[in-house]
Amino acid sequence: MAATRVTLGRVAGVYGVRGWLRVHSQTRPAEKILDYRRWWILQHGEAYPAEVLEGHAQGSGLVAQISDARGEAITDRDVAASLLGAEIQVDRADLPRLPDGEFYWVDLIGLKVENEAGVPLGQVRDVTSNGPQDILVVKDDAGGERLIPFVRPQIVKNVELDAGRIVCDWDPEY
Repeated sequence: MAATRVTLGRVAGVYGVRGWLRVHSQTRPAEKILDYRRWWILQHGEAYPAEVLEGHAQGSGLVAQISDARGEAITDRDVAASLLGAEIQVDRADLPRLPDGEFYWVDLIGLKVENEAGVPLGQVRDVTSNGPQDILVVKDDAGGERLIPFVRPQIVKNVELDAGRIVCDWDPEY
């Protein structure tokens, strides 16, 4: 079952003295996170809805001013600083529908990975990017880690969300 909310970023710091947040975005392009006007702020296992009041690019990053759990603008630097590290989530229903064959990273995390011969390679623990391509971070049962480029169809042959697996052309010794 898919999660009802999806993490799109995190609070990376504070900006100025009026309660603005520095935002680390996992969206492409990064500014896309500001298009979602309602965020969920997840911290210490608790989430509350926050309205994005303002936001823009600042230098090489993003900044935003949001509301607190009462719906009031956060205008205090110390209150903003208390959110450092909090996850920024949105409702899954607010995400755009993807074309067939495309996937949100969150949907790949947790899938089992095997090669074309059926040899288990591990489970996707994270997805990252090195710029030109996405990378599956796959942990095996022994605690080892593989970094498998998400290059289709050369390396990733098939993604079966319903079956909970990804099939790759990958040597288990590598």
